[in-house]
Amino acid sequence: MAELNTGDDGGGKGGKVRSKKQNSKVDLTAMVDLAFLLITFFMLTTSLSKPQSMPLGLPAKDDTLTKIKPLKTDQRRTVTIILGAKDQVKWYHGLLDAPEVGGAPTTTDYTKDGIRKELLKRVQSIPEVMGDKDKGMIVIIKPTKKSTYKNLVDILDEMAICKVPTYAIVNEFSPEENKLAEEINK
Repeated sequence: MAELNTGDDGGGKGGKVRSKKQNSKVDLTAMVDLAFLLITFFMLTTSLSKPQSMPLGLPAKDDTLTKIKPLKTDQRRTVTIILGAKDQVKWYHGLLDAPEVGGAPTTTDYTKDGIRKELLKRVQSIPEVMGDKDKGMIVIIKPTKKSTYKNLVDILDEMAICKVPTYAIVNEFSPEENKLAEEINK
């Protein structure tokens, strides 16, 4: 039992004799119990900081969507990024068969002078070429089997940093893109 004693011993080295006072005792057991109950209550009801994440819009599973033809996008707006092994990225602007000027397949990495520099350049130039600020860049991200989850997160971070308006993660490769993927996965 916890208790709190107050008062003195009643003795001292003085010449006066004082009457002994009764020591008052306060039982603190209930207060300790209450403190632990409050600590437990606040620990269980407090919400800790929630992890921050990027919103990811996934399409609904619908059988009618498989019958619809694939949506054609303007090649001048499209940049395709293929994620490879060893933190390598291969990208091209436009179609692989007929890439846009300065958009031939190029290998780079995730540094600020790598893929970020190219994305920032194209985020600004594509709306100017299109003549409409609402028609911004579309990025198609294609991770290979040799790329890591970290690579995918890194490229999604680059999309947020560069403020890319539209991007998609696609796991289908054309035969030509498979050749590019093999080059960066060596």
